[in-house]
This record gives sequence, C-alpha cells and structure tokens, in this order.
Amino acid sequence: VQLVESGGGLVQPGGSLRLSCAASGFSFVDYAMSWIRQVPGKEREFVACISWNGGNTYYDEAVKGRFTISRDNGKNAVYLQMNSLKSDDTGVYYCNVGWLTREYDQWGHGTQVTVSS
Repeated sequence: VQLVESGGGLVQPGGSLRLSCAASGFSFVDYAMSWIRQVPGKEREFVACISWNGGNTYYDEAVKGRFTISRDNGKNAVYLQMNSLKSDDTGVYYCNVGWLTREYDQWGHGTQVTVSS
C-alpha cells in the first residue's frame, strides 16, 4: 500500500487549498477513503471520509461546511478541498484507507498545511 499526499502549503486565514492523494497497492474501488490530520499537541483525528463510490461522506464538526472530500476511482485518487481555512486547521494531513478506521498500517508522508497571516 502506498499513499502519496500533496497540495499542502502556507495560506492565509480564509484561504483555500486542495489536497490530493495518489493511492496504489490495493483495490482502491473496494475501500472507503478518508483524511486524517495531526494538529500540533493533539492526537491524529479523522477529518473527512468518503465511501467507495462517493455516495456517502462524513465530516468532523470542526470542518463541516468548509471542507469537501471527493474521489476519482479511475485515477485511484482522493481529494480534500479546504475553504475558509482557519489557524486551527494547521497540521499535517494524511490520506487513509477506511471509514473512521484504518484498514492498513502504512502512513504516507503527509502534507503540511499551515494557516497563518
């Protein structure tokens, strides 16, 4: 299993970023996918999940209405559109296989998101 995250960066409060994850090494279409973030000083937390066909989604209350998760099964990719970013969104974002669970132990390198003026 390989998960390669990209798209992070430095953005001002209120700005937007779009994260991408390229997945390989497993049958992508058979699994829900999710994004997990590691905020400094806190445990990793699930941010958003999407079912295998994109028909169902889940969002943490902290990001609901601001973030949108999507996937492209033809490209084995999952995305996280982040709008109206806040300083509390600062952290490392990881792509994950599973719905509020981790189907595999592997972690990607993650992508750093920094929201600061």
